[in-house]
Amino acid sequence: MMDELRSGSEAAFDWLVTYYHAPVYGVISGILRNPNDAADVTQEVFLKAFRGIRGFRQGSSLKTWLYRIAVRESLNYKRWFWRHLRFQTSIDEDQDGAIELEGSGCSPFEELATREIQHVVQQALGEVAPVFRAAVILRDLEGLSYEEVAEVLDVSVGTVKSRILRGRRMLREILEPVLVPHKSAPNAAFLSLRRVKCGD
Repeated sequence: MMDELRSGSEAAFDWLVTYYHAPVYGVISGILRNPNDAADVTQEVFLKAFRGIRGFRQGSSLKTWLYRIAVRESLNYKRWFWRHLRFQTSIDEDQDGAIELEGSGCSPFEELATREIQHVVQQALGEVAPVFRAAVILRDLEGLSYEEVAEVLDVSVGTVKSRILRGRRMLREILEPVLVPHKSAPNAAFLSLRRVKCGD
């Protein structure tokens, strides 16, 4: 497949987009917090990937290479966004772009409670600085290893661990005042962040 991608095969490019569009969009929407902007940046990521596929290092992970482009483009977009003095995404837009829970057979009450926690977590993520948010999303939402996150962000594993620790600490500081007095709420919030199903 890599040979076909490098040769400029349209069929191979279609496969690349079909197979990786959802995870790449998920990372970008988590950083940008706006589904319309995320859709635009996702398209740009795949265009850059197609143009730069010849520079892909054999032996590397195609997924982490795409994630690296996705994070870079997302952060560049945010910088452009602020330079042009546009406003941040509204809470309503955040809700539209929230990561959906997987169907799990929860009772209506459990599903409502979990969705409320999920919404609170999504809002809290939007308040975390993008550089830390990206690390938390890649590790806790996408399930990448520390080494894979380091490859995506082009930093050391130690830096990744530091960013994730700081990002999680920021989330906890934001979430605890909102979710207390429910003793299990902070844990439930982080379980929602990791897409844990009800009853697991």
